[in-house]
Amino acid sequence: MKITERIQKLRQLMKENGIDAYVIPSADAHQSEYVADYWKSRQWISGFTGSAGTVVVTQQDAGLWTDGRYYIQAEKQLVGSGIRLFRAADPGVPTYREWIKNVLKDGDCVGLDGSLFSVDSIREMEKEFSNKKITLNTERDLIGEIWEDRPALPKGTVFVHDVKYAGRSRAEKIDAVRREMKSLGADHYLLTSLDDIAWLLNIRGSDIPNNPVVISNVVISSDNCHLFVDPGKVPEKVRNELASDGIEILDYDDIKQLLREIKSEQSIMLDPAKTNMKLYKSINPGVKIIEHPNITTLQKAVKNDVEIENIRKCLINDGVAMVKFIKWLKENIGKEEITEISAEEKLEEFRREQDLFVEPSFDTIAGYKDHAAMMHYKATPESQYTLKKEGFLLVDSGGQYLNGTTDITRTIVLGKLTDEEKRDFTLVLKGYLALDRAKFLHGSTGSNLDVLARRPIWEYGMDYKCGTGHGVGFFLNVHEGPQGISPTANKAKLEKNMIVTNEPGIYKEGKHGIRTENMMLVVEDEKTDSGQFMRFEAITYCPIDLDGIIVDMLDEKERQRLNEYHRDVYEKLSPYLNEEEKAWLKNETREI
Repeated sequence: MKITERIQKLRQLMKENGIDAYVIPSADAHQSEYVADYWKSRQWISGFTGSAGTVVVTQQDAGLWTDGRYYIQAEKQLVGSGIRLFRAADPGVPTYREWIKNVLKDGDCVGLDGSLFSVDSIREMEKEFSNKKITLNTERDLIGEIWEDRPALPKGTVFVHDVKYAGRSRAEKIDAVRREMKSLGADHYLLTSLDDIAWLLNIRGSDIPNNPVVISNVVISSDNCHLFVDPGKVPEKVRNELASDGIEILDYDDIKQLLREIKSEQSIMLDPAKTNMKLYKSINPGVKIIEHPNITTLQKAVKNDVEIENIRKCLINDGVAMVKFIKWLKENIGKEEITEISAEEKLEEFRREQDLFVEPSFDTIAGYKDHAAMMHYKATPESQYTLKKEGFLLVDSGGQYLNGTTDITRTIVLGKLTDEEKRDFTLVLKGYLALDRAKFLHGSTGSNLDVLARRPIWEYGMDYKCGTGHGVGFFLNVHEGPQGISPTANKAKLEKNMIVTNEPGIYKEGKHGIRTENMMLVVEDEKTDSGQFMRFEAITYCPIDLDGIIVDMLDEKERQRLNEYHRDVYEKLSPYLNEEEKAWLKNETREI
């Protein structure tokens, strides 16, 4: 069925049900960023494959709203669909809610699947639409009614994440949750975020590619902990281990019944930004609802000492794989045919040689020349370029290991560069170094620091239409909150033992894309009369390509910091390399 035919079927259903606009998000019933195939409704209705975006369909029009990472990709994928692209990050572009309000009449109806929208997002819509008396119908999954070959919910096997990696037992974590519940006056706690659940119970799965989570929900009380999951996915050994810690397994669909059966005089705590509206409406109306950010999210974001020890080892292994890959690439370019896809496959091959590797942490972005200008480019047999001894190859990749999650980007020089390419590469490096070297007072947030990375790029009249950094999970989602580095206001303070990425970039359509990315650990610096100062420690180990740098554009402190980083890279990785690889790395980490 063509995209245009799908939209026509949707419009017919909308007409039959008195719905004037229908909204299709990217999320699943757990507000996940990356979702199982079962929930890829927005992709199915539009053909757009990016991870972020919202489609709105009316009887006369249709639009896709997405951010700056996907503008180029979306333009290409929407051709012939009848769906217009709204560049959500651009000035003057209305949000999808503003657009709906403008095109609908007073008293019209907006339809959506309430299981795919958080309580907060529904409230925001209701508020926005109230002055035109536009109503919301949250009960119908119209996409599901026309999606004839919809994939089934995944059946990935649940397994235990050993405490030697996790650092804290599930019993310790549940006890900490119960203490917080008690302090907030909650009898029950509803947890729906998949990475929070996996972290809390020290379980992992394979329900979402590259994200080792289990499709499930959890309800905790003072004396019970219920895990709602497909029981067929839980092996007997895992079931017994969970039971020994007081965790009872119930069917995934049984959660609504339990929520209805909570006694009226009791209370339940939930995060309205993470809980979908259908679950919320299932709660016994007599129950007191305490709305509070997930108490597990901050606990998960601040890594314990065991996790930090493990992630350091993990990043060394990942760095070894990266070094072997870059050496292979530079030595073989022009000698054999290497495409974007074969380069991507070679990198995964090197990662699979490393201890405790499980799978990539996201789909590798391997973009040559102008393909790299698409921030989340994914090569296909039809689109891929053959690499030549000129220009850049941008590789954004990472691994899921039992002892950590990695995320790294290197822009690799394959041969001759233009003056513009070298200048832009150096500006990105200057942005990276500015954030890497930051010293800041405790209490600062990522939004306080974002400008540091942008300033060198802004001075040349350029910007990148995305954030500068994000939190990283521990053998969990590669994107993890609450911390982040972005111009968007973020209330999450950067705490000791949090991990964030540092990844400024320059993206020029039709020319090139450049990004340098390392993971950084938040650590304490000096304490003065002004308070506790903090800084970042780069914990990704891989050389930054010196062949792309205009050295005269770096000041003394920038050169010094880059040299320090490269000495650290050589010291950490060389014990795991053979003599030929050591010699190559020595040259790649030479002082400038």
